[in-house]
Amino acid sequence: MASEPGRAGSAGSAGRRRPGPAGGSGGQRRGGVDSARLAAYDVVHAVSVRNAYANLVLPSVLRERGLSGRDAAFATELAHGTLRRGGYDDVLARCVNRPLTKLDPEVRDVLRLGAHQILGMRVPSHAAVATSVDLARRVAGIGPSKFVNAVLRKVAAHDLPGWQAELAPAYEQDPIGNLAAVHAHPRWVVEAFADALGGSLAETAAVLAADNEPARVTLAAWPGRSSVADLRAEGAEPGRWSPYAVVLTEGGDPHRVQAVAQGRAGVQDEGSQLVAAALAEAPLTGDGGDDRWLDLCAGPGGKSALLASLAGRRSAALLATELQPHRAELVARALTPRGRRSRGVLGTVVADGTVPAWRPGAFDRVLADVPCTGLGALRRRPEARWRRAAGDVAGLTPLQRKLLTTALDSVRVGGVVAYVTCSPHLAETRDVVAGVLADRTDVERVDARPLLPGVPDLGDGPEVQLWPHRHGTDAMFLALLRRTGIRTDSGTRTGTGAPSQ
Repeated sequence: MASEPGRAGSAGSAGRRRPGPAGGSGGQRRGGVDSARLAAYDVVHAVSVRNAYANLVLPSVLRERGLSGRDAAFATELAHGTLRRGGYDDVLARCVNRPLTKLDPEVRDVLRLGAHQILGMRVPSHAAVATSVDLARRVAGIGPSKFVNAVLRKVAAHDLPGWQAELAPAYEQDPIGNLAAVHAHPRWVVEAFADALGGSLAETAAVLAADNEPARVTLAAWPGRSSVADLRAEGAEPGRWSPYAVVLTEGGDPHRVQAVAQGRAGVQDEGSQLVAAALAEAPLTGDGGDDRWLDLCAGPGGKSALLASLAGRRSAALLATELQPHRAELVARALTPRGRRSRGVLGTVVADGTVPAWRPGAFDRVLADVPCTGLGALRRRPEARWRRAAGDVAGLTPLQRKLLTTALDSVRVGGVVAYVTCSPHLAETRDVVAGVLADRTDVERVDARPLLPGVPDLGDGPEVQLWPHRHGTDAMFLALLRRTGIRTDSGTRTGTGAPSQ
């Protein structure tokens, strides 16, 4: 948890607290409110009022407020922590004598930020209340600021374990409900994680806790454009598993890194790098070549950029397709930094992946990183857990099956498809693969585990499920599938493939 900006609370002084409101960036205060708290308010309010995405809003807000270092870390944890906990609305509901929906949005968001400072950060209660009153006076007026003062004093009557004991069901009677309340996840998400972890409640608790830990900013050095050494020279440290990964030790805005600003590296979780690299290294069979690669659902372009860089090193090239024009533009920028096409790029097209605009068997390698619930990236997208609903899964799986079918039809005999989701939900992962393969005899599974060298705890295979509590990555799922035959128009199959390796 971050300490107050401009105050004690680093690793060497975590036990010391200083009273009084914290200073903002360099001690800057505007209208009685420090810049770090104003930045956190900007992010939380954008999410709650405009349905913005915190991970997209935060970097620009930090730049606008001129925050860096410890102040940026404080603002980030205040915003993300508030959103992770659902704004502490269950606690606030006990402290307000009216429905929270009846409160002005500005007041509601100030209360949420104040609650997180009191219950989830190393901020003295009196300082959290005082600075929240100042913030309410600035964004909502004097009258609402008095209301904020009264409510947050009630919040401060208990610490977080005390509130959890009051609000959560007993673990012995309802372990899933208890874990959901204690770790601030919807019940259906907890159930899905438990299913994917074989019913282990201990591991379920571990992954829920990991979801609530801030994810470090991870970058990918795109081969041929930059190197890990280049990024280390700018203060980053190597990642744990991917040979292309570095981590920003101080966090903050990644665009301050020269290689990122110049389009030679990009923000990308290490799990995403691992699944892309696994596809690039998967063994092919048959008489075909290895020169045409496809990214079927390419937006926003991080995996495309890494794959294209890897393709370019072996005289291959990647075609990136994306249905949404604005996301296709992001892909094009990643593949053609400053308008210059990088080596290994065939191009970017706006296309529906379920209605391919290319002939069957046209590619040697295909990435199908399909739209999903995103439950694997809740560390980075703190509000996503509250925006998704259990019914969303059933709405996504038909599309996922269609895209996987297209990917398999698009790869040549002996070629490989990577089916990828940023979700561990079984209905989006193993069930989709099993459902598609049940109707085909021209595909075989490939053991993905040897293609993630050095990564432990990968299970029984052949698919791989990464986890934040095991691997420190997003919960990425990877299934590698090799085409072994040709599907004819009459639906018959001709097997020609070699055994799986």
